[in-house]
Amino acid sequence: MIDTDPAPDETHRFPCAQCGADYRFDPATGGLICDFCGHVAEGSDHGSGPWGRTSLRELDFNAAIANTLPQQEIEETRVSACPNCGAQVEFDTAIHATECPFCATPVVVDTGTHRHIKPRGVLPFALDESAARDAMTDWLGGLWFAPNGLQEYARKGRKMQGVYVPYWTFDARTRSRYRGERGTVYYETRTVTRNGKTETQRVQRIRWRSVSGRVARDFDDVLVLASTSLPQSYTEALEPWDLSALEPYQPQYLAGFRAEGYAVELPEAFPVAREKMARVIERDVRFDIGGDRQRVHDVDTETSDVTFKHILLPVWVAAYKYRGKSYRFVVNGRSGQVRGERPWSAIKIAFAVLVGLCIAGAVGYGVAINQ
Repeated sequence: MIDTDPAPDETHRFPCAQCGADYRFDPATGGLICDFCGHVAEGSDHGSGPWGRTSLRELDFNAAIANTLPQQEIEETRVSACPNCGAQVEFDTAIHATECPFCATPVVVDTGTHRHIKPRGVLPFALDESAARDAMTDWLGGLWFAPNGLQEYARKGRKMQGVYVPYWTFDARTRSRYRGERGTVYYETRTVTRNGKTETQRVQRIRWRSVSGRVARDFDDVLVLASTSLPQSYTEALEPWDLSALEPYQPQYLAGFRAEGYAVELPEAFPVAREKMARVIERDVRFDIGGDRQRVHDVDTETSDVTFKHILLPVWVAAYKYRGKSYRFVVNGRSGQVRGERPWSAIKIAFAVLVGLCIAGAVGYGVAINQ
């Protein structure tokens, strides 16, 4: 069986029992496979937590802020910060120079360590590199005015990088008091005279009444990105994530992939989660106010029982430099959803403009003849 408790300074490498090469996690089988000899690791040829499922336990937020989490919840990993996008990417101890998977910038791997809260959960890759590349090229092919060369370059170019991107999730109990107004729509009929003619009009009015009340909601797994290496618009476009499929973290899931260390610390992430919660609470308040219209003047929320998890979500990343310009694409490693820089072809745009002018000229000429 595979050792499931590697030493703290080990990277996510697991030697093949047959030939000694490294196993990698195979999204198709949910187990470990050796690309060199094809051997499947014993006890890892099936999905759904093949390395011993344990409970996906939450951690206490206040204890983390007070720096009193148990030591077993903390780990040190060897990471390097990209000088261009700032990604904190974990690297194997044998690697000394490489490219950043997020922006293709050359990176010299330093020997420093990053002390951080251990991941509690991981959403394993379900798409392999070939399926992710197909999704990306299909997306490029569906874009009007995209350069044909870039699509072909992406299809035949360098391999995409599978990266586990860090997120925080928050659970919380909230109890809110609110003040507002409930609006009831009614109509008045009035008579107006225009150009000597009398008309009857139906005019909408709203009658407002002051209201107050309470709402309560328990939040589960409010998701906050813990990376700064990708634009938020990219990561939001990859949602939704099926967090119900999260597996308890085991390093075997990372075999053959890279993992990004979190750059957004826990105290910075929680206000983002609070904003997301506030938007949901406001919807609850409006529903509770009822009526035809609502005005919300004040919401006072008490938050308690806050817990969190550090989790890793799967993203395939491609970073290309094509004709002097960099392009980045990301693919959801579960659903195949794609997002990236919007490429434009100057030739296609010029041709479209020329065709448009020709059509407009032909239409104008036809009108002139008919006159």
